[in-house]
Amino acid sequence: MTTIFTKPYGTIRNGTSVDAYTLTNTSGTAVTILTYGGVIASIDVPDRDGQRANIALGFDNFADYEARSPYFGCITGRYANRIAYGKFSLDGVDYQLAVNNGANHLHGGLVGFNKKVWSAREVHTNADAGVALSYRSPDGEENYPGSLDVTVTYTLTETGSLRIDYDATTDRATVLNLTNHSIFNLAGEGSGTIENHLLTVNADYYTPVNENLIPIGERTPVAGTPLDFRLPKAIAPGQRSSHPQIVRAQGYDHNFVINRPDPDDSSLVFAARVYEPGSGRILEVWTTEPGIQFYGGNFLDSTLVGTSGRIYRQGDGLALETQHFPDSPNQPNFPSTVLRPGEMFHSTTVLKFGAI
Repeated sequence: MTTIFTKPYGTIRNGTSVDAYTLTNTSGTAVTILTYGGVIASIDVPDRDGQRANIALGFDNFADYEARSPYFGCITGRYANRIAYGKFSLDGVDYQLAVNNGANHLHGGLVGFNKKVWSAREVHTNADAGVALSYRSPDGEENYPGSLDVTVTYTLTETGSLRIDYDATTDRATVLNLTNHSIFNLAGEGSGTIENHLLTVNADYYTPVNENLIPIGERTPVAGTPLDFRLPKAIAPGQRSSHPQIVRAQGYDHNFVINRPDPDDSSLVFAARVYEPGSGRILEVWTTEPGIQFYGGNFLDSTLVGTSGRIYRQGDGLALETQHFPDSPNQPNFPSTVLRPGEMFHSTTVLKFGAI
């Protein structure tokens, strides 16, 4: 049976306390989640020999999460990923959001969901257990319209999966795109490059980007490009490719269109798989979302010291962020991210851990 252990973790600058919830199942998988930003601070999983290691990049202290974190492990919102020039129109009203990533709005703005302290309650279902985090985002926060009530539930199962359920309602039409921004290294955080990891992405198409890393509105076949991960392959060759899309993003930082038998179906489907040959560890990602952003740690710049006390360098971790597509509020051909009063937003992503 999965157990829950709670302890104080720190205090933000305004004096609000932060707690850490550690979920542990009987096979020894342990996940620690902070009420600050919904951060997944660590994921301890066994390798093929039963030796456990933390595979999630992060810090060993709260001060760094508050002051320096490049979105390690957090909930990003209201709008995960980028919105061009921080602008969108909804129901005839123009909105200007903060521009905090070059010319773009990124991950909810200056003080997004990643910097909020969420209320928490334990959740127990049969042999599984988790923590439900809730936050009310007031009308006008970061200049988004509508008061938004959000709950994100992390559940660790006895079968070795971490399930993430996102639920939200609004009292006024708004845009919403939620994800978790964990960055992984299956050899263990701080162990070096992820370029030998073998990646599979269940996508025949991706959404190419312009020079500002904003989608140009097209779905382009991955075939014949470094973005073709339909069969398992190492990350390294493509990460250093001269392909224009790779050069623009300084590596991989692209949204893939997850294959579905029916594009309008939002059931849970296989999205991606990562295998690390040295440890034998595997991560599979399943989701109800239409897209997944593969980020290869391009902007880790050797200025951050991680949980293990080692410096994180470029390419020392990867993210697989399930999502609606970047800049969807400005892209009529992309799946809609509009949420209206009376509607319930629900999304599920499952991270399945294993080893061979």
